[in-house]
Amino acid sequence: MHCWIYLIYDKNFGVKCVKVLVVDDDEKILKVLTAYLEKEEYIVLTAKDGWEAVDKTQRLRPDIVLLDVMLPSLDGWGVCKEIRRTSDVPIIMLTARDAEADRIIGLELGADDYVVKPFSPKEVIARIRAIFRRLQPTGRRDGGERVLQLGDIVLDQNSHSLMVAGFAVDLTPTEYKLLELFLTHPEQVFSRLQLIEKVQGYAFDGYERTVDSHIKNLRKKLDISAQESHYIRTIYGVGYKMAGEQHA
Repeated sequence: MHCWIYLIYDKNFGVKCVKVLVVDDDEKILKVLTAYLEKEEYIVLTAKDGWEAVDKTQRLRPDIVLLDVMLPSLDGWGVCKEIRRTSDVPIIMLTARDAEADRIIGLELGADDYVVKPFSPKEVIARIRAIFRRLQPTGRRDGGERVLQLGDIVLDQNSHSLMVAGFAVDLTPTEYKLLELFLTHPEQVFSRLQLIEKVQGYAFDGYERTVDSHIKNLRKKLDISAQESHYIRTIYGVGYKMAGEQHA
């Protein structure tokens, strides 16, 4: 297969073709998504049950996972939890559950986004593109180093790596973009809708509340030894801000 359009940058291997793992036990959905993704020049891998998805993620190292919630052997939430033990690969949940609580569970387990069934394959591809835009290096245009620092937090924009109190911390693409936004705009208050629009590249009714799940996960990673977050502050009735001054 020739890869003409959708390439991503890997810090170790440069530009490469994109592998998408589609996990769903519905054969029709697998065929439709596979057809649309291959038309867009993606390399498509598939899995029909939860443990197969975990195994293929570990062995084949896809660049993104489209993960159904209702799966045999291990449900999508369990798969997400298992993947997050060893990988920060982007995960988009595919779910027929429309309740906000159900969607938030996946986000709190480390998923980056979700799409509610029935969905348009074009919407799924748009979500994938949005995530890969977030993965692109954002270093300085002059080629120099770009490091953002606040207290124990050190974020290297060139390598997309984070150190907290001297320890390496893995971030999902959404968590990385949130932290980058906060560090480049210290003390600025963002509403939930603003955060979604700036980080995801889109927003729609009902989605802005789910940013709370991403903030919750990010707080846990930033405040390793603290019982309460002292970096990301909640401004009640408004949104969130990063407390303190950042050094670049």
